[in-house]
Amino acid sequence: MFHEFDKAIVGMSLLRVLSGTIEITVAIFIFRLNDISKALVLNSSLALVGPCILILTTAIGVLGLAEKISFMRIFIIFAGILLILIGSRMK
Repeated sequence: MFHEFDKAIVGMSLLRVLSGTIEITVAIFIFRLNDISKALVLNSSLALVGPCILILTTAIGVLGLAEKISFMRIFIIFAGILLILIGSRMK
């Protein structure tokens, strides 16, 4: 009846739930404050949360796979994350 979940899966899913909860909470605050300057500050704070959750979630997943994949593949995964972050910050 009860499934045994991998610790990496539990950690990754909890981080995503936390991220979604933060996003929804900030959206409610923005709506209730009804002030554009405060909304921009709150929205900017979300720009910091998103990449942190991405990095942490991927790190947990890669650590969960560390014994199954080579070092080169781990390096390529983290290089891909770095390129995503750089690409999203470029004008």
